[in-house]
Amino acid sequence: MTSQDLYRIRDFVPDFDAIAAEFAARSRALSANADMLADIRYGSRHREILDVILPASPRAGAPLHVFVHGGYWRSGEKENYRFVAAPVLAAGGIAALVEYDLMPGERLDVLVGQVRRSVVWLQQHASDFGADPARLSVSGHSAGAHLASFLAATGPAETEAPRLPDLKGLLLISGIYDLSGIPDSFLRDEARMTPTEAQAWSPLTSQQRACPKRIIAFGGDETPPFHEQASEFQARLNNQNNQSRLLSVPGLNHMSVVLDLADPDGELGRCLADMVSSS
Repeated sequence: MTSQDLYRIRDFVPDFDAIAAEFAARSRALSANADMLADIRYGSRHREILDVILPASPRAGAPLHVFVHGGYWRSGEKENYRFVAAPVLAAGGIAALVEYDLMPGERLDVLVGQVRRSVVWLQQHASDFGADPARLSVSGHSAGAHLASFLAATGPAETEAPRLPDLKGLLLISGIYDLSGIPDSFLRDEARMTPTEAQAWSPLTSQQRACPKRIIAFGGDETPPFHEQASEFQARLNNQNNQSRLLSVPGLNHMSVVLDLADPDGELGRCLADMVSSS
């Protein structure tokens, strides 16, 4: 088995389909009962939309938390991740989920730019939803963690400083921070990421910006690349004087980490609620 095969999550999570179905079912349940503003446009392209989910008793100046879903850059729908809003709402925050284009139809720089623009848009319009624009935090899972990392980073190929939001916290879960193995992985035909893209958009070779609170998390039962890259990314952050916390959650795999994140009583769910309430 090559190291690239370790990215094929389905091979290491026997109940992959059942967990994915649970994501969707729990998201439908939350959607049916939540006060939600769906498919708000942050841009003109088809997938440049986002959802805002409000707590039952919203208060003025509430914190705003944004979630960026994964799917190895080539799949995923925000509608199936709305259940992640539960700890945010429990902490009195307002939750937002952003959508972006997918590879191979679009290139990786487009996806990075869309996530950046969506969060900047949310910060600019936070008061429209009763949120405090100064109390903004973001989380992301898998490819979503990779994309979210560039909300506080500049890629090595970027010649001009990007427009970035002002964040209070980043919770990056099971992210891919070294893309060098992706072009030759099982995603070769699905994402068609080029070596040039991998080099240009690897967080491990990017200039990290200041962020008051960063948590780099992963499941204890994930495959080695997710352990190794999380540790390497934290080391790079520390070397650039950007302190972060490394968090391994025992017993969780690449899919069950999302269930834990969405559980107000889960370890990651508590981390999320704490980040929201302290923003």
